[in-house]
Amino acid sequence: MPELPEVETTARELERRVRGRRVIDVVLSGARLRLGRAVDAAGVDRAARGRRITRVWRRAKYLVIELDDQALLVHLGMSGRLLVHPVALVRPPHTHLVLVLEGREEIRFIDPRRFGLVRPYALAELAAAEELAELGPEPLSPELTAEDFWQALRGTQGARVKSVLLDQRHIAGVGNIYACEALFVAGIHPGLVARGLSRPRAEALLEAVRVVLRRGLENRGTTLRDYAAPDGQGANQQALEVFAREGKPCKRCGRMVRRMAQGGRSTFYCPGCQRR
Repeated sequence: MPELPEVETTARELERRVRGRRVIDVVLSGARLRLGRAVDAAGVDRAARGRRITRVWRRAKYLVIELDDQALLVHLGMSGRLLVHPVALVRPPHTHLVLVLEGREEIRFIDPRRFGLVRPYALAELAAAEELAELGPEPLSPELTAEDFWQALRGTQGARVKSVLLDQRHIAGVGNIYACEALFVAGIHPGLVARGLSRPRAEALLEAVRVVLRRGLENRGTTLRDYAAPDGQGANQQALEVFAREGKPCKRCGRMVRRMAQGGRSTFYCPGCQRR
Protein backbone atom coordinates (compact mmCIF):
# COMPACT_ATOMS: atom_id res chain seq x y z
CA MET A 1 0.00 0.00 0.00
CA PRO A 2 1.39 3.45 -0.85
CA GLU A 3 2.49 5.24 2.30
CA LEU A 4 3.36 8.84 3.11
CA PRO A 5 6.36 9.19 0.75
CA GLU A 6 4.51 7.59 -2.16
CA VAL A 7 1.33 9.63 -1.64
CA GLU A 8 3.26 12.87 -1.05
CA THR A 9 5.32 12.27 -4.21
CA THR A 10 2.13 11.67 -6.18
CA ALA A 11 0.56 14.84 -4.78
CA ARG A 12 3.60 16.99 -5.56
CA GLU A 13 3.99 15.72 -9.10
CA LEU A 14 0.28 15.91 -9.83
CA GLU A 15 0.13 19.45 -8.47
CA ARG A 16 3.02 20.51 -10.67
CA ARG A 17 1.41 19.07 -13.79
CA VAL A 18 -2.27 19.90 -13.42
CA ARG A 19 -2.71 22.87 -11.11
CA GLY A 20 -4.72 25.60 -12.78
CA ARG A 21 -6.18 23.37 -15.48
CA ARG A 22 -9.90 22.95 -16.04
CA VAL A 23 -11.72 19.61 -16.04
CA ILE A 24 -13.84 19.36 -19.18
CA ASP A 25 -15.15 15.81 -18.77
CA VAL A 26 -15.46 13.10 -16.10
CA VAL A 27 -15.54 9.38 -16.84
CA LEU A 28 -16.10 6.61 -14.29
CA SER A 29 -15.93 2.86 -14.81
CA GLY A 30 -18.95 2.14 -12.63
CA ALA A 31 -16.98 -0.48 -10.67
CA ARG A 32 -17.24 -0.67 -6.91
CA LEU A 33 -14.08 0.23 -5.02
CA ARG A 34 -13.21 0.16 -1.30
CA LEU A 35 -15.35 -2.27 0.73
CA GLY A 36 -17.35 -3.01 -2.42
CA ARG A 37 -19.04 0.38 -2.24
CA ALA A 38 -20.26 2.21 -5.33
CA VAL A 39 -18.58 5.50 -6.17
CA ASP A 40 -20.89 8.53 -6.00
CA ALA A 41 -20.68 9.13 -9.73
CA ALA A 42 -23.09 12.06 -9.77
CA GLY A 43 -21.29 13.70 -6.85
CA VAL A 44 -17.87 13.24 -8.46
CA ASP A 45 -19.19 14.71 -11.70
CA ARG A 46 -20.67 17.75 -9.90
CA ALA A 47 -17.46 18.29 -7.95
CA ALA A 48 -15.15 18.15 -10.96
CA ARG A 49 -16.78 18.90 -14.30
CA GLY A 50 -16.15 22.44 -15.50
CA ARG A 51 -14.04 23.32 -12.47
CA ARG A 52 -10.41 24.34 -12.28
CA ILE A 53 -7.90 22.38 -10.20
CA THR A 54 -6.62 24.81 -7.59
CA ARG A 55 -4.47 22.56 -5.42
CA VAL A 56 -3.36 18.95 -4.89
CA TRP A 57 -2.14 17.93 -1.45
CA ARG A 58 -1.81 15.04 0.99
CA ARG A 59 -3.19 14.23 4.44
CA ALA A 60 -1.87 10.96 5.90
CA LYS A 61 -2.31 8.44 3.05
CA TYR A 62 -5.08 10.44 1.37
CA LEU A 63 -4.81 12.73 -1.64
CA VAL A 64 -6.98 15.80 -1.96
CA ILE A 65 -7.69 17.32 -5.36
CA GLU A 66 -9.21 20.76 -4.81
CA LEU A 67 -11.46 22.08 -7.57
CA ASP A 68 -12.60 25.63 -6.79
CA ASP A 69 -14.88 25.15 -3.76
CA GLN A 70 -15.11 21.36 -4.17
CA ALA A 71 -12.70 18.49 -3.51
CA LEU A 72 -12.11 14.88 -4.43
CA LEU A 73 -10.69 12.75 -1.63
CA VAL A 74 -8.66 9.87 -3.05
CA HIS A 75 -7.04 6.88 -1.37
CA LEU A 76 -4.79 4.72 -3.52
CA GLY A 77 -5.62 1.53 -1.65
CA MET A 78 -3.24 -1.36 -2.30
CA SER A 79 -2.55 -0.88 -5.99
CA GLY A 80 -3.91 2.52 -7.02
CA ARG A 81 -2.07 5.08 -9.13
CA LEU A 82 -2.93 8.61 -10.23
CA LEU A 83 -1.25 9.28 -13.56
CA VAL A 84 -1.39 11.99 -16.20
CA HIS A 85 -1.63 10.66 -19.76
CA PRO A 86 -2.39 12.13 -23.18
CA VAL A 87 -6.03 11.75 -24.16
CA ALA A 88 -4.94 9.84 -27.28
CA LEU A 89 -3.20 7.12 -25.23
CA VAL A 90 -5.43 4.05 -24.79
CA ARG A 91 -6.73 3.82 -21.25
CA PRO A 92 -5.39 0.71 -19.50
CA PRO A 93 -7.65 -1.85 -17.80
CA HIS A 94 -8.82 -1.01 -14.28
CA THR A 95 -9.07 2.72 -15.01
CA HIS A 96 -11.90 3.71 -12.66
CA LEU A 97 -11.84 7.51 -12.83
CA VAL A 98 -10.75 9.86 -15.60
CA LEU A 99 -10.63 13.64 -15.28
CA VAL A 100 -10.25 14.96 -18.83
CA LEU A 101 -8.34 18.24 -18.80
CA GLU A 102 -8.14 21.10 -21.22
CA GLY A 103 -4.95 20.68 -23.19
CA ARG A 104 -5.67 17.10 -24.30
CA GLU A 105 -4.41 15.35 -21.18
CA GLU A 106 -6.27 13.48 -18.47
CA ILE A 107 -5.78 12.33 -14.90
CA ARG A 108 -6.41 8.59 -14.60
CA PHE A 109 -7.05 6.69 -11.38
CA ILE A 110 -5.98 3.12 -12.07
CA ASP A 111 -6.64 0.51 -9.37
CA PRO A 112 -6.48 -3.19 -10.32
CA ARG A 113 -7.30 -4.49 -6.84
CA ARG A 114 -10.06 -1.93 -6.21
CA PHE A 115 -9.20 -1.14 -2.59
CA GLY A 116 -8.99 2.54 -3.40
CA LEU A 117 -11.45 5.32 -2.67
CA VAL A 118 -12.77 8.33 -4.57
CA ARG A 119 -15.23 10.54 -2.70
CA PRO A 120 -16.50 14.06 -3.40
CA TYR A 121 -16.76 16.72 -0.70
CA ALA A 122 -17.55 20.39 -0.54
CA LEU A 123 -14.22 21.97 0.37
CA ALA A 124 -15.72 23.61 3.45
CA GLU A 125 -16.82 20.20 4.74
CA LEU A 126 -13.58 18.33 4.04
CA ALA A 127 -12.02 18.81 7.48
CA ALA A 128 -14.97 16.95 9.03
CA ALA A 129 -14.83 14.06 6.53
CA GLU A 130 -15.14 10.70 8.27
CA GLU A 131 -11.95 9.48 6.60
CA LEU A 132 -9.90 12.35 8.06
CA ALA A 133 -11.62 13.05 11.36
CA GLU A 134 -9.69 10.62 13.57
CA LEU A 135 -6.26 10.83 11.96
CA GLY A 136 -3.30 11.50 14.21
CA PRO A 137 -0.57 14.10 13.71
CA GLU A 138 1.66 14.25 10.66
CA PRO A 139 5.04 12.69 11.52
CA LEU A 140 7.06 15.32 9.64
CA SER A 141 5.24 18.23 11.25
CA PRO A 142 7.21 20.21 13.87
CA GLU A 143 3.96 20.36 15.84
CA LEU A 144 4.50 16.68 16.76
CA THR A 145 7.00 16.83 19.62
CA ALA A 146 8.96 13.97 21.17
CA GLU A 147 7.00 14.49 24.39
CA ASP A 148 3.67 14.22 22.55
CA PHE A 149 4.82 11.06 20.80
CA TRP A 150 6.02 9.48 24.05
CA GLN A 151 2.75 10.28 25.78
CA ALA A 152 0.85 8.74 22.87
CA LEU A 153 2.87 5.54 23.26
CA ARG A 154 2.28 5.54 27.02
CA GLY A 155 -1.44 5.88 26.42
CA THR A 156 -1.69 2.60 24.53
CA GLN A 157 -2.50 -0.64 26.33
CA GLY A 158 -0.54 -3.78 25.51
CA ALA A 159 -0.06 -2.97 21.84
CA ARG A 160 3.29 -3.75 20.27
CA VAL A 161 5.26 -0.79 19.04
CA LYS A 162 5.04 -1.85 15.39
CA SER A 163 1.24 -1.98 15.61
CA VAL A 164 1.12 1.49 17.18
CA LEU A 165 3.17 2.93 14.32
CA LEU A 166 0.63 1.51 11.87
CA ASP A 167 -2.34 2.93 13.79
CA GLN A 168 -3.27 6.11 11.92
CA ARG A 169 -4.88 7.53 15.07
CA HIS A 170 -1.46 7.87 16.70
CA ILE A 171 0.70 8.95 13.77
CA ALA A 172 -0.62 9.48 10.25
CA GLY A 173 0.90 8.18 7.04
CA VAL A 174 3.27 5.47 8.29
CA GLY A 175 2.69 1.99 6.86
CA ASN A 176 4.39 -1.36 6.94
CA ILE A 177 7.49 -0.49 4.93
CA TYR A 178 8.48 2.62 6.84
CA ALA A 179 7.50 1.21 10.24
CA CYS A 180 9.91 -1.70 9.72
CA GLU A 181 12.64 0.63 8.50
CA ALA A 182 12.17 3.12 11.36
CA LEU A 183 12.32 0.42 14.03
CA PHE A 184 15.56 -0.83 12.50
CA VAL A 185 17.11 2.65 12.42
CA ALA A 186 16.10 3.18 16.06
CA GLY A 187 17.35 -0.27 17.10
CA ILE A 188 13.98 -1.23 18.59
CA HIS A 189 12.55 -4.74 18.38
CA PRO A 190 9.08 -4.64 16.73
CA GLY A 191 7.64 -6.96 19.37
CA LEU A 192 8.25 -4.62 22.31
CA VAL A 193 5.21 -3.20 24.10
CA ALA A 194 4.87 0.43 23.04
CA ARG A 195 4.01 1.86 26.43
CA GLY A 196 7.19 0.38 27.90
CA LEU A 197 9.53 2.52 25.80
CA SER A 198 11.46 5.12 27.73
CA ARG A 199 11.25 8.74 26.68
CA PRO A 200 14.75 8.68 25.09
CA ARG A 201 13.85 5.57 23.08
CA ALA A 202 10.53 7.12 22.02
CA GLU A 203 12.39 10.23 20.91
CA ALA A 204 14.86 8.10 18.97
CA LEU A 205 11.99 6.26 17.31
CA LEU A 206 10.27 9.46 16.24
CA GLU A 207 13.52 10.73 14.76
CA ALA A 208 13.98 7.39 12.96
CA VAL A 209 10.47 7.66 11.51
CA ARG A 210 11.37 11.07 10.17
CA VAL A 211 14.68 9.85 8.78
CA VAL A 212 13.15 7.00 6.77
CA LEU A 213 10.21 9.09 5.56
CA ARG A 214 12.50 11.88 4.35
CA ARG A 215 14.71 9.30 2.65
CA GLY A 216 11.63 7.85 0.97
CA LEU A 217 10.61 11.30 -0.23
CA GLU A 218 14.07 12.02 -1.61
CA ASN A 219 13.85 8.75 -3.55
CA ARG A 220 10.29 9.46 -4.76
CA GLY A 221 8.85 6.49 -2.88
CA THR A 222 9.31 2.74 -2.83
CA THR A 223 8.32 0.72 -5.89
CA LEU A 224 8.07 -2.97 -5.06
CA ARG A 225 5.11 -3.92 -7.22
CA ASP A 226 2.38 -1.47 -8.20
CA TYR A 227 3.41 2.00 -7.07
CA ALA A 228 4.19 4.68 -9.65
CA ALA A 229 3.77 8.44 -9.47
CA PRO A 230 2.93 10.72 -12.42
CA ASP A 231 6.62 11.08 -13.28
CA GLY A 232 7.46 7.37 -12.94
CA GLN A 233 8.50 4.78 -10.38
CA GLY A 234 10.29 5.40 -7.11
CA ALA A 235 13.81 4.31 -6.21
CA ASN A 236 13.64 3.91 -2.43
CA GLN A 237 13.53 0.10 -2.69
CA GLN A 238 17.27 0.29 -3.27
CA ALA A 239 17.76 1.98 0.13
CA LEU A 240 15.69 -0.45 2.23
CA GLU A 241 17.66 -1.95 5.10
CA VAL A 242 15.32 -4.67 6.37
CA PHE A 243 11.97 -4.58 4.59
CA ALA A 244 11.52 -7.54 2.20
CA ARG A 245 15.10 -8.65 2.92
CA GLU A 246 14.38 -11.87 4.81
CA GLY A 247 17.36 -14.22 4.73
CA LYS A 248 19.77 -11.54 3.53
CA PRO A 249 22.59 -10.19 5.69
CA CYS A 250 21.97 -7.06 7.70
CA LYS A 251 23.82 -4.16 6.15
CA ARG A 252 24.96 -3.08 9.61
CA CYS A 253 25.90 -6.24 11.55
CA GLY A 254 25.78 -9.10 9.03
CA ARG A 255 23.16 -11.17 10.85
CA MET A 256 20.39 -12.56 8.66
CA VAL A 257 17.24 -10.42 8.45
CA ARG A 258 14.20 -12.24 9.78
CA ARG A 259 10.48 -12.02 9.13
CA MET A 260 7.62 -12.54 11.56
CA ALA A 261 3.86 -12.06 11.30
CA GLN A 262 2.23 -9.25 13.26
CA GLY A 263 -1.40 -8.33 12.84
CA GLY A 264 -1.64 -10.11 9.51
CA ARG A 265 1.39 -8.28 8.10
CA SER A 266 4.99 -9.31 7.61
CA THR A 267 7.47 -7.57 9.89
CA PHE A 268 11.15 -7.58 8.91
CA TYR A 269 13.86 -6.99 11.48
CA CYS A 270 17.48 -7.73 12.36
CA PRO A 271 17.87 -9.94 15.46
CA GLY A 272 21.34 -8.49 16.05
CA CYS A 273 20.51 -4.79 15.81
CA GLN A 274 16.98 -4.99 17.28
CA ARG A 275 17.20 -7.01 20.46
CA ARG A 276 14.41 -7.33 22.98
